[in-house]
Amino acid sequence: MSQFVAATPPQSVRSDALAGVRTRRIIAVCLDFVIVSVLVALFWTTSIVLTLGLALLFLPPLWPIVAFFYNGLTVSGAKMATPGMRVMDLEMRLHDSGRRVPFVNAAVHAVLFYVSWCFPPVFLVSLVDSEKRCLHDIIAGVVIVRRL
Repeated sequence: MSQFVAATPPQSVRSDALAGVRTRRIIAVCLDFVIVSVLVALFWTTSIVLTLGLALLFLPPLWPIVAFFYNGLTVSGAKMATPGMRVMDLEMRLHDSGRRVPFVNAAVHAVLFYVSWCFPPVFLVSLVDSEKRCLHDIIAGVVIVRRL
């Protein structure tokens, strides 16, 4: 279990838990984009084959739907991280208590993250926040820390 268990840990724990988080998050997001894209491609191909092409007429935009559940289910699970975050030794916790993030918070965080891509300057908030949190982290009430 990570040493980051409360919203206001001692300064030494906080600096250890937050060291290198920004860089690790960027790499984790890239890995997760690839994984979600592969899942979408598999689902899309399978549905096209099984419906003999009729799914092309009825398929909703799959990428946002898959990404929503991918983030919500993996972050709210026992590992508290997406596969990309796990590779980079990161986990997401509730900011106020340090506990596991429920599905609702994880899913809201994912939606806010993808909406943030429409307004890239909001990512600059992490440069001035002492806990390296982005605006969507603050709104969702979560913090990303390293597994220690």
